[in-house]
Amino acid sequence: MIINSRFFNRSELIGFVSLLLLLVVILPLALDVFRLNLVAKYLTYAFVAIGLVLCWGYGGILSLGQGVFFGLGGYCMAMFLKLEASSVANTKIQSTPGIPDFMDWNQLTQLPLFWKPFQSFSFAIAAIILVPAIFAFIIGAAMFKRRVGGVYFAIITQAIAAILTILIVGQQGYTGGINGITDLRTLHGWDIRTDHAKLILYFVEVFLLFVAILVAQFIRLTKLGRILVAMREQEDRVRFSGYSVANFKIFAFCAAAVFAAVGGALFTLEVGFMSPSFVGIVPSIEMVIYTAVGGRLSIFGAVYGSLLVNFAKTSLSETFPQLWLFGLGALFIAVVLAFPNGLAGIWGDHVQPRIDRLLASRTKKSGNGGLVANGAPAE
Repeated sequence: MIINSRFFNRSELIGFVSLLLLLVVILPLALDVFRLNLVAKYLTYAFVAIGLVLCWGYGGILSLGQGVFFGLGGYCMAMFLKLEASSVANTKIQSTPGIPDFMDWNQLTQLPLFWKPFQSFSFAIAAIILVPAIFAFIIGAAMFKRRVGGVYFAIITQAIAAILTILIVGQQGYTGGINGITDLRTLHGWDIRTDHAKLILYFVEVFLLFVAILVAQFIRLTKLGRILVAMREQEDRVRFSGYSVANFKIFAFCAAAVFAAVGGALFTLEVGFMSPSFVGIVPSIEMVIYTAVGGRLSIFGAVYGSLLVNFAKTSLSETFPQLWLFGLGALFIAVVLAFPNGLAGIWGDHVQPRIDRLLASRTKKSGNGGLVANGAPAE
């Protein structure tokens, strides 16, 4: 039997169903709330990895600064949650009640103007999408219109990540500095720190992850996705065909930024804080490694790669905290040298063909048996 659909081929459909069973049934039944919350944290990075599949895998644009957009989304959500936690009743012991505690410690006497719109949850949700998209558009237009790409673009995104980290740390009175925005408690009065809340947030995140997968798959299957692949392989030929390569690159980069920002916002809800340590160069490179290990040409592979690498990071860092970064680097080098298409490549090159041959042989045997039975001469 050949399983196929308009939206997924057989291998992708197997990956979709397997991931659905893993996240919705197996893990919630097998893990306690604490471990399930760790899985939810890992899945926030899967949003970044899905965006990198579109940007890097299909568009050929390697960004080493996705932590910037992850952090922007996280800070937009954290600003709303912090303002809700900084009501006059909750901050009455401060010198200036009604403002976040780190602002009071830095002797600010009123809420900064750019913080005030984040008192609205609707504005915060819009900002999670629009702020990273606009920032990515500015960067992309400045770079791609001038045909800056390849390793030069990757280095520039790294520099932007470093600059934003320094800026956040330096503006302590407005951003919380090196500690970030912490002590986030409620969402519209709902305590997000309880086990029940963690469980609900996990399933909300899983739902949004599958929405992101479907959106990425839709982009991949459209004419836009095919042009991204053609642009990756033969950029000049696409340009000579009359397409604006710069505009397609800007779209892919902005889409990856929005995916990363959604992951950052969900991360803030899951862990209850956001800090510049998730914005800089190291986390940005780690996000690329998640995608490379899972497979930069596979949406589902990127999700599995995020889960696998983060699980290994948690397990090994508990046992060998000083050696984990060396292990991460070795893992990336091994994947690049031995399995350039990651886990998805191993599946596609070695596992899937064997499954296909097994199914084909069973179908052939079943067909031959039926033919003999039906074609036997009547006595």
